[in-house]
Amino acid sequence: MKPPYIYALLHSPGYRSRYIEFLKQDFPRIPLTADLDLFRALAAKGRELVALHLLRTEDAPQLNTKITGFPITGTDEVTRVRYVPEKQRVEINDDQYFSGVPVETWEFTVGGYQVCEKWLKDRKGRVLSNDDIEHWQRVVVALGETRRLMAEIDALIPEWPMQ
Repeated sequence: MKPPYIYALLHSPGYRSRYIEFLKQDFPRIPLTADLDLFRALAAKGRELVALHLLRTEDAPQLNTKITGFPITGTDEVTRVRYVPEKQRVEINDDQYFSGVPVETWEFTVGGYQVCEKWLKDRKGRVLSNDDIEHWQRVVVALGETRRLMAEIDALIPEWPMQ
């Protein structure tokens, strides 16, 4: 069994809801499929997810297409982190913000943490470098692409339990 297949399964919302108790208490159950085409399709989606989560631009070039802006010049210091949903922006201080942050991406959680918020809050009191700003913008793209791939993975799996 290939790890990308498993990675794809673990990102399936259908899998997560079906096996929630296993995920909470023990090691997750990994169902196998006898359908080679389905296996290959899920493995391909898993490879895409791995590239996105590792922020490997060579394997996930869409990471270089920013969907957010950082339009105001200033100190670049993170003094607060506040999401303004009606403007789809994340304020990092009194003057500066990231624009174009979809609410679904802002609210996306991994391990109980809102990824976008946690990354910025962990840098509170610090000045963001240009690399930091670019990194965060890539994270936003990766999360949006993850949501898309999760839906595609669920669409590939015709039923639970898998055949």
